[in-house]
Amino acid sequence: QLQLVESGGGLVQPGGSLRLSCTASGFTSGNYAIGWFRQAPGKEREGISCVSYSGSSTNYADSVKGRFTTSRDNAKNTVYLQMNSLKPEDAAVYYCAARRYVCAASSSAYNSWGQGTQVTVSS
Repeated sequence: QLQLVESGGGLVQPGGSLRLSCTASGFTSGNYAIGWFRQAPGKEREGISCVSYSGSSTNYADSVKGRFTTSRDNAKNTVYLQMNSLKPEDAAVYYCAARRYVCAASSSAYNSWGQGTQVTVSS
């Protein structure tokens, strides 16, 4: 079974940057695509980014396109979410999730989830 752990969240000022990490353990040879999701209080979970198992394909929600970049280092079993030009509306709990091979838009398509890491954007 695959386990995911997010790290790197914290408090940042508007316009600042953070890099989140999602580290996998367990059945890591399963060729997983990794999606990033976020959920703010009172709002639905939002899919914001995904990277395919090979790293050759990425996609982004319009709300983060041009500001966030996802990448992966399969040798380290880690996926990164580089977040630049952060806005107060980016504040949320950020989750990574895994599914086999290719990305999917719906959170229900992902089988394994991390516990989440809090991102706060405030001056």
